[in-house]
Amino acid sequence: MYKFISTLLYALTRMLNLLKVKGKENLPTHTRFVVTCSHKGWVDVIMLALALYPIPVHFMAKKELFDSKITGKFLRSIHAFPVNRENPGPSTLKIPLKLLKEEKCVGIFPGGTRTTEEIPLKRGAVTIALKANALLVPAAYNGPITFKDLLRGKKSTIMIGSPIELKNDGRNRDEVIDEYVKRLDSEIKLLENR
Repeated sequence: MYKFISTLLYALTRMLNLLKVKGKENLPTHTRFVVTCSHKGWVDVIMLALALYPIPVHFMAKKELFDSKITGKFLRSIHAFPVNRENPGPSTLKIPLKLLKEEKCVGIFPGGTRTTEEIPLKRGAVTIALKANALLVPAAYNGPITFKDLLRGKKSTIMIGSPIELKNDGRNRDEVIDEYVKRLDSEIKLLENR
């Protein structure tokens, strides 16, 4: 289902010139990576996936979205997987680590929720990338927040930054994670202001 929908939407956005991608050359090739992005609404999820096309993105999504059998089945068919944001535990890491081990791309919105406000990033994306020895790719979205604006032809832009290679040089793991969370936050902000 993912390939069919992404190909169809990719062709449509190209034909209508709805998406501009800057920095696509920064995407890693032949290696696992976690792509992170600012998250303002539902449109940015779709546009981030299309910006990475033809690379399939496996998005982390809040478990409440999977409560309905129909919605849950659809989300799984487009490579989304549930995460318990209220009570994250070791099982939260299991699926993304497995995907990264299979050299797949995992998509995480490190703010943890859709908002136009500035909020501190959560540690999950960095923790997962560090544990999987995967590159961390910052990205930022500018454009419509609602489907209504998108249908009116409002353009979207995804800016992709240079991959961040995470290294633990023997320091306390929490310190390392906090340092990379700060770096990721500043990289995303820089991309948003381009």
